[in-house]
Amino acid sequence: MKRIIILITILLAASAADISARKAVTLKETPASDSRIEYTGRTAVDGADVSYDWSGVYFRVRFNGPYLAMKCSDTKNCWFNLWVDKEMAPETDRKFMVAAKDTVIVLAEGLGKGEHEVILQKRTEGEQGKFTVHSFLSEGDILQANGRKERHIEFIGDSYTCGYGTESNDKNDPFLAETENCNLTYAAITARYFGADFNLVSHSGQGIARNYDNFGPGYHMPDRYTQVFDMAKEPIWEPGMGAHTPDIVVIYLGTNDFSTGQQPNEANFRNNYITLLKSIKANYGKEIPVLCMGSPANPYLYDYIRSAVVASGLDNVAFMTVSNFAHNYEDDLGASWHPNYQGHIKVASCMIPYISTLTGWKMEERIYR
Repeated sequence: MKRIIILITILLAASAADISARKAVTLKETPASDSRIEYTGRTAVDGADVSYDWSGVYFRVRFNGPYLAMKCSDTKNCWFNLWVDKEMAPETDRKFMVAAKDTVIVLAEGLGKGEHEVILQKRTEGEQGKFTVHSFLSEGDILQANGRKERHIEFIGDSYTCGYGTESNDKNDPFLAETENCNLTYAAITARYFGADFNLVSHSGQGIARNYDNFGPGYHMPDRYTQVFDMAKEPIWEPGMGAHTPDIVVIYLGTNDFSTGQQPNEANFRNNYITLLKSIKANYGKEIPVLCMGSPANPYLYDYIRSAVVASGLDNVAFMTVSNFAHNYEDDLGASWHPNYQGHIKVASCMIPYISTLTGWKMEERIYR
């Protein structure tokens, strides 16, 4: 008994010493806007803070030492994907929600000596909140991020692009922010296949000329595309505000235009689609290819898109459609009849050959994931 008491005393003393040692470490604080940190997607910088609300925005932080945390705030309940010392993949090291102002989230701890990298991706869309990073706390130095990949794809879309219901496997499930994961969408799968960075400009329920069930008339995805934030009409997005120019832009819209058994006026659809195409070309130049993809929402959708592309007279704009047979409507569906991860893999497999042709990127023998 005496030996047990002595052993417990030693262990408690060691634990207390470890806690004291951790408290004794002076953490270095680095502003979120530090140029060594790499953000991908639309963001706004305000002094030390970096804010964003679009789905899929992610940052890379490279650092020395065993520990990294961030000071952050969220206006609602955003969910995130986290990877430590690995590239983004369908599997994450951790997913978590931020639902507080001025909170500290530990991103990595207990790592070995040397350099490490953390990637954090916003997995939910703007309606779930605007996220702000204030600063990073580290024991070692923050290092220059490894930089952007050679390839970049921008995707413009609706709930399919946001990842609505991707982590569900039952089409009768309701929407939950927890099961919305843009990292399991056709967009992320396609980007991973080509080894590309990507950004999303997407919002559930949005159409080209008619939103789901006529919600919010007169304000559609071509309007949102001009914005820095998904949920705010100002400030306006300008190409110089982001460090990336995509090699190709993909538009996957039109499902909501034909929702609830209705369809938009064809002339309005065509004019709004051309407005969106012109905005893209104004941002990135006429040489950047655009792929316009139609969903199986309605047999007329493909004709609407083709008519808009032809009428635009713009160069380097292609169009394609995904038919009802691209995926099935049982095992390939998640919440509220949206594609789950398996369904999105099939959609990506339809799109990838087109992107290969338009960009000249070779298709390799690799798994879609």
